[in-house]
Order: sequence, then structure tokens, then C-alpha cells
Amino acid sequence: MPIVNPLELSGRCILVTGASSGIGRATAILLSRLGAKVILVARNCDRLQETLHLLEGPGHATETYDLGEYEQIPTWMRTISGTHGLLDGLVHCAGMYALAPLRVIESSQVETLWRLNVFSHLWLAKGYRQNRVNNAGGSIVLISSAVGLIGQAGLAAYSASKGAVISLMRSIAIEVARENIRVNCIAPGNLKTTMTDTIGAPHSHELLAAIEKEHPLGFGDPDDVAYAAAYLLSPAAKWITGTTLVVDGGYTAH
Repeated sequence: MPIVNPLELSGRCILVTGASSGIGRATAILLSRLGAKVILVARNCDRLQETLHLLEGPGHATETYDLGEYEQIPTWMRTISGTHGLLDGLVHCAGMYALAPLRVIESSQVETLWRLNVFSHLWLAKGYRQNRVNNAGGSIVLISSAVGLIGQAGLAAYSASKGAVISLMRSIAIEVARENIRVNCIAPGNLKTTMTDTIGAPHSHELLAAIEKEHPLGFGDPDDVAYAAAYLLSPAAKWITGTTLVVDGGYTAH
């Protein structure tokens, strides 16, 4: 009996946002290794080209777009499918992190945060489900966060935005199930590269160590989230929709 790879994605066209770095880049690389044609999306053209050179196989492409301009996303997605072919999947990795305690938080900061972290998710789903955009179904994977499930000081606006992604995912999943589109979330814990970039600073070593202790399996890396995304896109997850896959090294188990 031949060996079947349930994660095989050959012949599928998948749009990956936030593909210039981090989870988005790791996801794009993995999907290309699984045989998918990947359309890379981010604002930085040069960094997109860096990701493009890391992909395996032919047919990949880049598209620069600011997803904070969410109102035009459906029109933009029709253009993409007309240029690169109908989509079989979408992984929305683009997002914005904001450490903003109540005493200093600004309304403009919250508005910018929600445009990218919430509204873009809703309009990407709206764009994906259009006729002549998706290839008779497929899978949408949204990236939330473990702090969308639990509280953390200083992250009220950020965690609220990530919790909103989980809520909107559930309703969208029910709405588009009749169109054979599956919609799921991944809620990552802290990734070492992300934490290092966020905290930086000479005093960060002790803070990083304290945060890592809250993860029983230690910090993860972008590949851990990429594997989860590939699973949710693949035939192996054909009976999964409306769920949040927590990939956090045990952080939310406390």
C-alpha cells in the first residue's frame, strides 16, 4: 500500500500575509516544501523578495499591500486571483503587537491596532469567499494569540483584538461552511524570536527568562506555528472548522 502524506499541498495556491518575517515567512517556506504555490503578502517589498528566494519549487509570487487599508481588500483579492489563479487557502499572519498599559494608552494607537488585528481578518474572509477568488472551498487560517484567551497586564487592547479574532472566526466558520470553506485560528504563545525583537534592550535577559518560565516547554519558534497552519490547510484537517488550535508550550495550561 503506497504511503500517503496527509499534509500534501501540491497543486494548491495559498495566500500568506505577513510573509516578510516571523510566522508568515516560516509558514510560506513550509508550504512551498509541501508543494504549494505561495503568494507572499506584506508591506516591505525587499523583505518579501528575501522570503521568495527561500521558497522551494516554481510559481510563487509577491504582492505588496498594506492590510490596514482593509476596505479595499476584496477588490485587491479579485485582482490577485485574476493574476495568479484561484486560491485554495489563506493564512493571515500579519499583525501588530502593542504593549500599552492603561495609564498611557492612546485612542489612535487602539484604532491602528484594530484596523490590522481585527478588521483586516474580517475583510480578508469577505474577500476570500467571493466568486472567482476561491477554488470551490478551501481553508482560512487566522493567527490569534494565547493572550486572546487569558489576561496579561499591559496588553488590554492587544489581547482584546486577538480575542475578537477568535470570536469572529467562529461566526465566519458557520457562515461559510455551506460553501465548503473551513475557517480556524491558531493561538501561539511567546516565540523566542518575537520576544527578543519586542523586548530588546540590555536589561531583557532576566525578563525573557521570567517569561520563558511561564511556558512549561519553553519558548517556541515560528516553525511550530507554521506546522499548525499547514495542518489546518491540509486534507488531514478536512473535518475541522470553527476551532482555535493553541500552540503555546503549555502557557495557557496554568
